[in-house]
Amino acid sequence: MKIKLREMLQFPCFFTYKIIGLAKPELIDQIIKVIQIQIPGDYTPQIKSSNRGNYLSVSITICAKNFEQIEILYHEISKINIVRIVL
Repeated sequence: MKIKLREMLQFPCFFTYKIIGLAKPELIDQIIKVIQIQIPGDYTPQIKSSNRGNYLSVSITICAKNFEQIEILYHEISKINIVRIVL
């Protein structure tokens, strides 16, 4: 799948991550902080709460200059201890 995705994208391009994490107040700030290190800019994430309110679904779009930025951010966001899934 990685090769196919790399072939499908033309850079620069917009790329949206969907992140599911624990419903903690610091989740959004931690995600944006990681993204700001790699690709500084203004970000407006879309946030939805789970039915029970235990988790947040965060969609955030970046403008990637190359495929490596997409991969690096995927791994760096995954390292946040309250993040459960990065798509």
